[in-house]
Amino acid sequence: MWMDCAGKKLDLRQPAIMGVLNVTPDSFSDGGRYRQLDAAVRHAVAMASEGATLIDVGGESTRPGAPAVSVQEELDRVVPVVERLARELPDAIISVDTSKPEVIREVARAGAGLINDIRALTLPGALEAAAASGLAVCLMHMQGAPATMQYQPRYDDVVGEVHAFLAERVGVCEAAGIPRQRILVDPGFGFGKTLEHNLTLLRHLNRFADLAAGVLAGMSRKSMIGALLDVPVGERLSGSLAAAVIAVWQGACVVRAHDVRETVQAVRVCAAVRGVATVRAA
Repeated sequence: MWMDCAGKKLDLRQPAIMGVLNVTPDSFSDGGRYRQLDAAVRHAVAMASEGATLIDVGGESTRPGAPAVSVQEELDRVVPVVERLARELPDAIISVDTSKPEVIREVARAGAGLINDIRALTLPGALEAAAASGLAVCLMHMQGAPATMQYQPRYDDVVGEVHAFLAERVGVCEAAGIPRQRILVDPGFGFGKTLEHNLTLLRHLNRFADLAAGVLAGMSRKSMIGALLDVPVGERLSGSLAAAVIAVWQGACVVRAHDVRETVQAVRVCAAVRGVATVRAA
């Protein structure tokens, strides 16, 4: 199956790697490293050369407790990067990690192919902007908001509740004119979940495959890895790779990663054993 991302085709029959490009001063893993335009573009080019099919550009940190940024500040951070990447990486799919309708409209004009929204297009005007843009979308589940989401998150049935939320949002998107074939779903690891919630979702990730065109999993360097292994952010590579492999084994078709080369290699092995087409070599 292929997903249309503003004219670029994403092959969902094989696992794809989405490289993380934070152009923020305060992201949990690499905040500040890629705030300058040239540095951001160099890093994106490097990730593409290592095998990233998608580059996910984020202009607002969504780590627990992160403060909000204004529309204009997010536009100033993101739009120049998208414009440059659209020119310099014509084969890559540019994803933008945003919830704001104003940003959705501008990055669509700048050359983005996918909107990756942690709020699942629930902000006023976001759904309409995404539908009008013609871009593919990724709908993520989050309990609460980034500032408070990790304060005692609770579920009676985390898999069932996350599945029901995403199913409802997919239905809303379809009613607004975004076909299921242009929708990814993401259970939102670390977004209003305890460690046990995250592990349960990963254990049952294949439950989400019936909702949309594919499932995206993003666990790279997250606190769930740190809690399991008792290691800081900079020492979470091996745990992140293990989580990525499990996600692909459970049917994820897109894996969001900071360490692209290593994730591509790990996922290629998993995909080969699982009997599906493999991601391209780094």
